[in-house]
Amino acid sequence: MAVQPEGTPCWADAMFGDLDGAKAFYGDVLGWTFGESTPEYGNYTQAYADGKAVAAVVPPMSGQEGHSQWCLYFASPDAAATATRIRENGGEVLMEPMRVGDFGTMCLAREPGGAVFGVWQGGVHEGFEAKGVPGAYCWAEVFTREPERTDAFLTAVFPYRAKRIEDDAVDFRMFDVGEETVLGRMRMTDEFPPEVPSYVNVYFTVEDCDEAVARAVKLGAVLRFGPMTSPFGRFAALTDPQGANLSVIDVTTTEGEMPRTADA
Repeated sequence: MAVQPEGTPCWADAMFGDLDGAKAFYGDVLGWTFGESTPEYGNYTQAYADGKAVAAVVPPMSGQEGHSQWCLYFASPDAAATATRIRENGGEVLMEPMRVGDFGTMCLAREPGGAVFGVWQGGVHEGFEAKGVPGAYCWAEVFTREPERTDAFLTAVFPYRAKRIEDDAVDFRMFDVGEETVLGRMRMTDEFPPEVPSYVNVYFTVEDCDEAVARAVKLGAVLRFGPMTSPFGRFAALTDPQGANLSVIDVTTTEGEMPRTADA
């Protein structure tokens, strides 16, 4: 699989205090299997869907215990240059670009609206080995209370073309790399409790949304929204038993017409 174009979501991982619990949950809900943990890289453990690498789970490093969350990484040909643009445009670099063996170079950052994300300059590990198939990454949206700052930041740091949904009832933008739409941005409304920070919501593909939700809730997840059917698929938003937010989507079950968009 070729290195993804700059700005394309290319990998996702999460820290879990209970790694075995996370494996059991995601193994049941998304059908993941797991590789061997690598002690030299903090017991980083890759997850596989049908034998293809789709994500990773890792125990927290000392001092990083607490709320679990999924981190989405964006492809970069030069992580150091991306880190410079992050700083220049109001973001915060949380972890300087760090080479991870011959796998690649990673960087962690926070955009001005508060959502944390990663940057990945691929080496032998180029990123997702599958997308949009059951168990794999499908889509992501930045949920932010400061959409103007977030939008300006994203288009300054990555080579995005921004589009907006032509609907006065919703403040939603989409970002394209070339001809591909790779990311969404949603304004957080008052429906979100004030203690919920801005975050990147990652969608994983499932064969049956309702069935996946039922399994997740039975295992201790909290259903936040849905399931509902949209032109993009039938989806639901969940919080897993360790506090990480995610969404699941069945892209084969759709309803309604695609929304009209215009350049932003």
